[in-house]
Amino acid sequence: MNTEIVVKIEQVLNDMRPYILKDGGDITFVSFVDGIVHLKLHGACTHCAMSFYTLKLGIQERLISEVPEVKEVVADN
Repeated sequence: MNTEIVVKIEQVLNDMRPYILKDGGDITFVSFVDGIVHLKLHGACTHCAMSFYTLKLGIQERLISEVPEVKEVVADN
């Protein structure tokens, strides 16, 4: 695993975390393998019907735009 890429991913996630916490959820970085970021959803995000949209339209889009090595984001819940 490329630690430089992981540091960038974690920085982006930390920038987004306050917005996720505000809605009662949280995310934890699990791994980065073959261009795919694996996250674990916590709190309200675990059961929220909108979590897919938060993951794909929020987190994934931001990560792809800021860390070109990222191709996809998936939840490992």
